[in-house]
Amino acid sequence: MSVPDKVTTSKLLEMKQKGRRIAALTAYDAPGAAILEEAGVDVILVGDSVGNVRLGYENTLPVTVEQMLHHTAAARRAVRRAMLVADMPYLSYELDAKEALRHAGRLIKEGGAEAVKLEGGIEVAPVIKELLRVNIPVMGHLGLTPQAVNRIGGYKVQGRRPQEAEKLVTDARILEGAGVFAIVLECVPAELAREVTRKVAVPTIGIGAGPGCDGQILVLDDMLGLSSAPAPKFVKRYADLRAAMLDAVRRYAEEVRGESFPGPEHSYAAAAKTNTH
Repeated sequence: MSVPDKVTTSKLLEMKQKGRRIAALTAYDAPGAAILEEAGVDVILVGDSVGNVRLGYENTLPVTVEQMLHHTAAARRAVRRAMLVADMPYLSYELDAKEALRHAGRLIKEGGAEAVKLEGGIEVAPVIKELLRVNIPVMGHLGLTPQAVNRIGGYKVQGRRPQEAEKLVTDARILEGAGVFAIVLECVPAELAREVTRKVAVPTIGIGAGPGCDGQILVLDDMLGLSSAPAPKFVKRYADLRAAMLDAVRRYAEEVRGESFPGPEHSYAAAAKTNTH
């Protein structure tokens, strides 16, 4: 059944052409995705950030295809209008094109994703072309690529040096030529992101890349204030849910120990006895 105003790859391109900003966020389960869907978010990314945000890993590297399938399928059950994109986790696409096809195909067929996202520039262009050959839409990701955290030496701004900036622009054009429908730009100088956005026809979606991109994305838990860790500079916290949740749980524990919960209003009465005489 068709969904009015359904977000598709062509819809995102139209938004860029008309100057309408794209709002994207991550989600990892049905309740979170349902909130994003109700709020009218355009793109919902089931990110491999689930590893460090929800699964307790230090970074995204341990995340498996099976874990991505589990979380993508959960989000899928709540999404109708937004476009659902799934991250391809580390080593699920870099080694062999056939493996990449198999893993991406599972994210589409079993997970219900409508597209996949993978990290890298010229080195992943052949994989992108293979995925498109079997009609799997691909979103690119340049700049700070978290799956390369060990090589780049941590979570650092990328593209500050002229040669790095030139390579990023070149990679963006290569990704566009390979057929991506959008490119995430993470942790790059705002002017560089603006330049890339001008030079490619596909939408750019920024995270820590300034206001000049065609859209923006944040990790849901970061913008809701669910983490105890300091937020990166590019995160704006729209709520402080961790503090609210911590307070609620503490009050609950206190009331249980103080025997004020459950009260009569939270308890069931036995059925009234019927007088048979």
